[in-house]
Amino acid sequence: MSSSSADLPPLGPVVDALCAAAQLLAGPRTTNGRLELPSREVVIRCVEGLRAAFFPGYVGTSDLHDEGLHYYVGATLDRTLRDLEEQVQRGIAFMEAPDPSSRDDREQRAFAIIRKFAQRLPDVRRLVASDIDAAYEGDPALVSRDEAIFSYPGILGVTYQRIAHELFILGVPLIPRMITEHAHSITGIDIHPGATIDERFFIDHGTGVVVGETAVIGRNVRLYQGVTLGAKSFPLDASGHPIKGIARHPVVEDDVIVYAGATILGRITVGRGASIGGNVWVTNSVPAGGRVTQAATREQKFEGGEGI
Repeated sequence: MSSSSADLPPLGPVVDALCAAAQLLAGPRTTNGRLELPSREVVIRCVEGLRAAFFPGYVGTSDLHDEGLHYYVGATLDRTLRDLEEQVQRGIAFMEAPDPSSRDDREQRAFAIIRKFAQRLPDVRRLVASDIDAAYEGDPALVSRDEAIFSYPGILGVTYQRIAHELFILGVPLIPRMITEHAHSITGIDIHPGATIDERFFIDHGTGVVVGETAVIGRNVRLYQGVTLGAKSFPLDASGHPIKGIARHPVVEDDVIVYAGATILGRITVGRGASIGGNVWVTNSVPAGGRVTQAATREQKFEGGEGI
């Protein structure tokens, strides 16, 4: 027997309760009763537009002629940056609980942010190209750089993070994290937009990689699946809440390799050229050229019963 509307409870009280909760969550962040949030769909469309400008023909349209290249890249960037400026305005408005008279100020700030962001795009593209080079040179299964652009989750995840990082350092609220969490959802790679990453960064396979907000990664670093660059502890304030913004994640210097499943915690330094073996926990700094393996860890911690 099918149910009918008569079988449902009265919806009026349910709707009232849900609306009250929504208004409480929004708090003062409305303008004349209107709550303007950044749109997840538009933000991700903007990132894909930037990728299309970085790699025309690989992302977006696949039918592109040389004579139309400048027009396509220019038109794509113009549309993308205009849409992104609107989303930045919305992010600022939402986080700062503005009054209607501050709209002009938000527009000017968003315009200035997008102008600086646009000027950084050639360098972001250079960094992404260096990541593709690192993938091609470091993975014998990769037959061409094109394959990395089209299909490698590590390249996609790091590209999203590099774009988000530029917005993060420009002080844009909400949107950088929306970008990296979208990448996380489709690649399994979770890199905070605050992480600082030098050129030629390659994540092989990628699934389960976590890189924290204050991590610093040098040039020519390679991570494998399941690697964590995390925090060992969370210092608390007088009220017992985690203190925000302190450096709590590892510094990984140039030419380091971290193999699958390794966990590196705290504000420690993994020195240049070091190698971290699979499935080990590292909570102390590693000198330049050092090697950390499971065997070495067992010998150090459990010889003579120590650590048991």
